[in-house]
Amino acid sequence: MVNPFIRNHQYNMIKKQVKLLQNACSTVSDPKVVEAVRTTAVTKVLDAFPEATALQKQYFEKISTLNRTEDFQTYLQSLEPFLAEFEQVSSAQIKKLFPKVKKLKLPDLDVLDYKYTTYIGWTDIATNKMFLLYNLDGKLVGIEGKFTRANKKSTCCLCNRHEEVALFSAIAKSKPANASPDYYKAIGNYMCVSSDICNKNISDVEVLEKFIRNLLE
Repeated sequence: MVNPFIRNHQYNMIKKQVKLLQNACSTVSDPKVVEAVRTTAVTKVLDAFPEATALQKQYFEKISTLNRTEDFQTYLQSLEPFLAEFEQVSSAQIKKLFPKVKKLKLPDLDVLDYKYTTYIGWTDIATNKMFLLYNLDGKLVGIEGKFTRANKKSTCCLCNRHEEVALFSAIAKSKPANASPDYYKAIGNYMCVSSDICNKNISDVEVLEKFIRNLLE
């Protein structure tokens, strides 16, 4: 039996590679080109799981057998039982992560599909704030920051897709040893206005984790 081991962003990456292969199979006439795309897809997926067991690798190597249109969707559906859910959280847990925020607006946890969640993000329009929850190194952490809509589409720093974005600017907790009492360091990035859309697109957590570490450490 194989326990869930594919995180949401990894599943999105697999879908991206499978889609590229499907497109090549349906539009490219040169078999050598198709084979190159096929090999690249398998390699990139395997590289994303360096600690995969032999059995887990077998699931990914099946990508090399996909040809027909129906094969691709069936393959992706076959991986869904192996999706590792984001840690379920309660309202009480969230409040503990943001103890200084009075009248904290909470996300609608009832509508979350934890299988397809890399991070939980929500906004409070009344205070122009954005809140974000992420499981960093096995620990649930929360960050908050100012949320300023850009009123345009641009590239989200987290999912690297062209979407409606907002500037999320937060203050780092750490200070230099000789810093003055009023010292602060703000770190900002353009992120998707909709965390739901971002979670459907994000295929790598390197930028997300670096951003959070820079704020917390």
